[in-house]
Amino acid sequence: MSPTLSNQKVHETVTVVGAGLAGSECAWQLAEQGFQVELIEMRGQAQTPAHKTDKMAELVCSNSFGSLTPTSAPAQLKWEAEQMGSLILKAAKKAYVPAGQALGVDRELFSELVTEMIRNHPRIKVTNRIVSSLDEVPRPAVIATGPLTHDNLSFSLQQHFDGDFLYFFDAIAPIIDTDSIDMNIAWKADRYNKGTADYINCPLNKEQYFKFIEEIKNARKIEPKHFEITPFFEGCMPVEVMVDRGPQTLRFGPMKPVGLDDPKTGRYAFAVVQLRQDNKEGTAYNMVGFQTRMAYGEQVRVFKMIPGLENAEFLKLGSIHRNLYINSPKLLNKDLSSKKDPLLFFAGQITGVEGYFESTCIGLIVARFLNQKVKKQKLSAPPRETAFGSLLEAITDESRAEHFQPTNINFGLMLPVDENSGVNTRDKAAKKQFQIERAQKALQHWLSQDVKYANRDQIT
Repeated sequence: MSPTLSNQKVHETVTVVGAGLAGSECAWQLAEQGFQVELIEMRGQAQTPAHKTDKMAELVCSNSFGSLTPTSAPAQLKWEAEQMGSLILKAAKKAYVPAGQALGVDRELFSELVTEMIRNHPRIKVTNRIVSSLDEVPRPAVIATGPLTHDNLSFSLQQHFDGDFLYFFDAIAPIIDTDSIDMNIAWKADRYNKGTADYINCPLNKEQYFKFIEEIKNARKIEPKHFEITPFFEGCMPVEVMVDRGPQTLRFGPMKPVGLDDPKTGRYAFAVVQLRQDNKEGTAYNMVGFQTRMAYGEQVRVFKMIPGLENAEFLKLGSIHRNLYINSPKLLNKDLSSKKDPLLFFAGQITGVEGYFESTCIGLIVARFLNQKVKKQKLSAPPRETAFGSLLEAITDESRAEHFQPTNINFGLMLPVDENSGVNTRDKAAKKQFQIERAQKALQHWLSQDVKYANRDQIT
C-alpha cells in the first residue's frame, strides 16, 4: 500500500486511459488514495503493432528496468519510488530474474502479477474499449496511452492542443557529461561569433573526418521494427542516413565548420561537431544533429573518436524510433495537467520520458498531483534535489520547450554539486554520492511533510 493516503474516504471516480506501466501505477495509487478508478484499456478490443497480449503493464521490448547500482541515477529513482509505494516496483521484484547490476524480470510473470493486483483491487474497475475522443472521458482523467496511442485518440489530442501536439519520431542525440569534455581541444563559440559563445566545438581535420565517416558506415545499426518503417523527417535524419547520401554530407550539415575559427589555429577546421547545453546548470551537453540508430556500444566507440570526446561520459545515447509525445514544457502545467483543461492529466511516456521505470514514476506522481488538485491543496511536488523532482523539471521546464526531447533519469538532470558543498567536484564518485545522499534526505523530508499535510484534509 501507498505510505500516505490509503485510509481516506472514497471520492468520485477518476478515469485512467491506458493500462501500461504508467496507467497501471497511476490507477493503483489513486485507488489507494481512496478514489474509485475506471481503468480503460483498448487491448482486448484492438491490438497495437507491438503488444502481444491483453495483460496490463506488458513489456514490449527489453525485460530490464535499468540499473540497480547504488551509485546510479536509475537506482536512486527506484529507491524513491519504493518509499512512495510503487506497485510496479513491487511486482518487478517478485518477478526478478538475474540481470547483472540491472533489475531484470520474467516479463510474463511480471505482467500477470500487475494484472492480478489491479483486477483484485476493490476500487478499480477495468473496462476494455477503444477511446476515440477526449469527449468520451469524464474528468478528472489521466491519459497514459503511451507511444502507440490509437489513431483516433491521437487526432483528438491534436485537436485539444490546437494542432501543436504530436512528435511522431523520438529523435534523440547523445548527451555528454560536461566535465568529461576535453576543453584543451574543444572551445566555446557561436558561429561567426554571433551570440554568447553557447556551443562547445570539437574540431576534426580531414584525415580524422573521413576515418570518422568510415566508422559510422561500418558500425552495427539497430534495425527498426516493422511499425517504425516510416520516411524520416529532414529535421531528424539519422547521421548514418546522411552519410549514405555522400561522405561529405555531414560537413555541409551538422558538422559544418564555417564561422567557427579554432582559437589554436585561427582558421576553420575541416569539420566540427557542436555540442549544445542541455540543462540550465550546464552539466550536460548534447551532440547537435547526431540522432542515430547505431547500437549503443558502437556509439560510444565511434563518438569517442571525436577530438575532445576521447574520455566522454555519455549520460544518454542517441536513438530514433516511432514515438508519440507531448511538448510537455509548452502544453502542460507543472502538475502535468493540460493548460487548456486542468482536470485532464497526462502520465508516462506520452509526457516525454524515456524508459520503463521513468514512465512508471510519472504515473505514480500524477496520482498525487490529481489528488492534491481535487482536494484544492497547493501543489506539492518532489524536491528538485530528488530524482523524481529532476525528472519532472526536465519535462516541465519551459526553457526546454524549443528543443524538447524525451529523456530518462541521469545525473545530468539532477542538481549539480555546488563548489561550496565541501565535495571535491573533480571526484565524480564523490559528487554522485553527494547527489544521492542529498536526494534521499530531501525526499524523506518531503514525504514526512506531505503525510502531515494530507492527513489534515481528508477526501470527502
